[in-house]
Amino acid sequence: MTFDVAAESYDRFMGRWSRLLAPQFADLADIRPGQRVLDVGSGPGALVGELVERLGPVKVAAVDPSEPFVAAVRDRYPGVDVRQAAAEALPFPADTFDAAFAQLVVHFMADPVQGLTEMARVTRPGGVVAASVWDHGGGRGPHGPFWAEALELDPNAVDQSRLAGARAGHLVELFEAAGITNITGTELDASRDFAGFDDWWRPFTEGVGPAGA
Repeated sequence: MTFDVAAESYDRFMGRWSRLLAPQFADLADIRPGQRVLDVGSGPGALVGELVERLGPVKVAAVDPSEPFVAAVRDRYPGVDVRQAAAEALPFPADTFDAAFAQLVVHFMADPVQGLTEMARVTRPGGVVAASVWDHGGGRGPHGPFWAEALELDPNAVDQSRLAGARAGHLVELFEAAGITNITGTELDASRDFAGFDDWWRPFTEGVGPAGA
């Protein structure tokens, strides 16, 4: 899926969650000064910002298929190598990076196994390929209440629980299918407070992702 929406709309809808996950995700990969890293499916740059803070812009690259998101990352983080591309065809030589990240992206890859295979290809031997996904299958994603109500109103509604990696154990299966070894799984948590119903609901009306559609 390509998100053809304004970067600011994504910021309000999912970016405020992505920013909470980014420090935990970077810690998980044990990022260290001097390393070069890639953010696959960067969106408007929530994880890019965390990586830039730790490594500096010249050590960070990012790709996203969405033209508005690529423009936003270029504007927000000068010096980062930002390219418009899909995960399934990364525009980098093999063994370029110490780590490749996909934060909340495997869900929306057209071919998740190919996307992860590409991430492994551009990561040096012994490097880290890291992916995080919401537990939509367990109803614990940030849009769980929305989808629960949608399904009550329309039992035939197509929610996000069937997306790639969204059910327990499926992300590991995708990694294995991509030929990635030494797989370690862990759970990250993010929670936030809202000022009221409108604060929670208004971003849904801006057309971002499956819930916005």
